[in-house]
Amino acid sequence: MQAGSTNLDTGPRHSPTLHGDESDRYRDLRRDSSDELSGPRYPSSSPTIDANTSTANGYHQYSTDESGNDSGSDTSALRSNRHVKRIKTFTVPSVSHSPKTTGTPSKERVAQPKQHGSYGRISHESFHSGHSHDVSDDDDDVDLDFSQEEETIGMMTGTRTNRSGIGNRVENETGADAKLPDHGGSLFSSFLNMANSIIGAGLPFAFQEAGLGMGIILLCSLTWIVDWTVGLLVHSGKLSGRMTYQDLLMFCFGKAGLIMISIFQFIFAFGAMCAYTVIVGDTLPHVLQALIPGIEDWPILGFVARRTFVITFCTILISLPLSLYRDISKLAKTSAVAMVAITVIIIAVMIEGPRAPMEIRGDPDLALTFARPKLFQSIGVISFAFVCHHNSFLIFGSLQKPTLNRVKIVTHVSMGFSLLACLLLALSGYLSFSDKTQGNVLNNFPSDNFIINIARFCFGVNMFTTLPLEAFVCREVIETYYFSGKPFSMKRHAIITVGLVGVSLIIALSTCNLGFVLEVTGGFSATALAFILPPLCYLKLASGSIWSVKKIPHLACLGFGVAVMVLSTFFSLQHFLHPSDASASTCAM
Repeated sequence: MQAGSTNLDTGPRHSPTLHGDESDRYRDLRRDSSDELSGPRYPSSSPTIDANTSTANGYHQYSTDESGNDSGSDTSALRSNRHVKRIKTFTVPSVSHSPKTTGTPSKERVAQPKQHGSYGRISHESFHSGHSHDVSDDDDDVDLDFSQEEETIGMMTGTRTNRSGIGNRVENETGADAKLPDHGGSLFSSFLNMANSIIGAGLPFAFQEAGLGMGIILLCSLTWIVDWTVGLLVHSGKLSGRMTYQDLLMFCFGKAGLIMISIFQFIFAFGAMCAYTVIVGDTLPHVLQALIPGIEDWPILGFVARRTFVITFCTILISLPLSLYRDISKLAKTSAVAMVAITVIIIAVMIEGPRAPMEIRGDPDLALTFARPKLFQSIGVISFAFVCHHNSFLIFGSLQKPTLNRVKIVTHVSMGFSLLACLLLALSGYLSFSDKTQGNVLNNFPSDNFIINIARFCFGVNMFTTLPLEAFVCREVIETYYFSGKPFSMKRHAIITVGLVGVSLIIALSTCNLGFVLEVTGGFSATALAFILPPLCYLKLASGSIWSVKKIPHLACLGFGVAVMVLSTFFSLQHFLHPSDASASTCAM
């Protein structure tokens, strides 16, 4: 036996209780075992386990190749051999009664601080400065082909009971354990949630700012970068064993990382809530006025068709109840409705755009302009539409089997579908209205257009069913930063949710300038979430020199994100404070 190691065959032999994948892995190994042990059979040759690991986390880590040969705990040697078969890793519960924290079930090992809190989050005290990382990553670059690890590596490293991404084991107000449903969402439901969080409102407006040629180039290139950085983010989560964006930043950069991610996540998600509520006020009043002509002039019921009433009614009676859900997979059905709605919008704009009256259309010659002056602002708008990093952990965690291979499938399919949908919507709207394209392209059409009113209704439905996805993120940021380590409280959950939805409602009632909301929210926070923080985390976690050739793409993405964030935010604020035209919308209360 190796020095400093512990044999599984020593000491009293207890019969450990096995759950889920652990029992499946034992059944596979028992077929090749010839030893007769009391309780469950162990592999034929007693594996050696690092004593420090077993005492630190209460579990023995054991690895075999597919032929059943022992590899012990030294997986680094195996990783250096390109011809070694795929590694299977399983966890053997320790016979000791010391506190247990699960190790990272992957070939990259990291030190796992004890987790606290009702959502499996990491307490502030667990990290301190966040400078101690024991990460093994022999390949300096990120391999986004996760298919080779599907059998053994779960995306939510750590506790297997976390399926929702928010956590399915909580404590009630008395401190007793309560368990959320132990079933997750399907691959298709996660695709619906992710695609719904990607497809946004202002893509024709982004083309109006960037120009036709640059708009297409930016949309395609930013989609590719977002797809890459989502994979980078999830890979970093695997390396660190963190289950949320907040925990990942805190693991990498300590308390400063938590503050940084909390600011960017909250601003982006809350800005999205405000933007979606503004869109509800832009769309549904037109539908009511078309269904009941002259209703706005009725002495008593006229207020029903007013923007203020419609926004308040839809927010309180639809968006708020959906936002009170604690399991994000519950929103899959509403996301399916939203996907149908966005399809109707695209078809309506494609049909009615070329048929719009000439007096409301822009200059057709300007529509073919390759590039326009507001290029950086358009990046902010596109980033706002495509960034889904802030709720990617929540969506991927809601998968029944959150393996990295399934995460890759959800990401690629969602990005591809969203790119196609956004291209169709952006081109149809921009080519029809050119330099007159508004932040909400449906506002360019007459109020009495029947097909567009159907699209307006669908757009409104899409927005107040998408808003709860952003409320999930805002609430999780607040819970993580202020209430980490405290038992779950339904009262606190409700107060935070009502407060978030209420404040976004007040802001939406006070402005109609959707374009500015999209520019600032996207330019400041979306670029940080998508283009700055994911490569920054990976550069912190990966081994080797930060200036190695394989890390050039990560450094380039980081520099691109910083430049876009600074320039886009500056130009957006300058245009808002010193408007050069009358593009700002005027609310019809």
